[in-house]
Amino acid sequence: MDYYIYIKYFHYLAFISWMALLFYQPRLYVYHMEHIDNPGFVKVVKIQEDKLYNFIGWPAMLGSLISGIVMIILNPALMQMGHIHVKLTVVFLMLLYHFDLGRYLKQLREDRCTKSGKFFRFYNEVPTIAMLIIIWIMIVNPF
Repeated sequence: MDYYIYIKYFHYLAFISWMALLFYQPRLYVYHMEHIDNPGFVKVVKIQEDKLYNFIGWPAMLGSLISGIVMIILNPALMQMGHIHVKLTVVFLMLLYHFDLGRYLKQLREDRCTKSGKFFRFYNEVPTIAMLIIIWIMIVNPF
C-alpha cells in the first residue's frame, strides 16, 4: 500500500482546494450584492463566481470525495475510528453548503437573488466552522 500515502496526499490537496471555494465564493456574493448598482463590476464578479464554482470548486469537491472513498475502501479500518463519523457528518454538511452556493450562483447569474451582502457575510462563516471541526478531529482525535 505504498500508493496509499499518495492518495491521502491528493485528498488533502483536493480538500484544501475545495475549502478555497467554500471560503471565497460567498465573499464574491458579498461583493456582488454590495455593488449591485455597478453593472461593470457585477459583470466581472459574475465571471469570477462562475469560474471559481465550476472550474475549481466542482473538481476539488469531486477529487476530495473520490479520494476519501478510495482511502476508506483501501483501509476499511478507518470506519472503525470514532472520529470518522463526525468527519463524514461535517463533509455531508459541506456538500449541502456547496450545492446551496450553486443555488445562489444561479440566482445571482439571473439577477434574481434577494439576499443582502450582510447575509452573505454571515453565510461566509459556515465553512470556517466546518474547517475548525475537521482539523480538530484530525489532530486531536478525541474519540
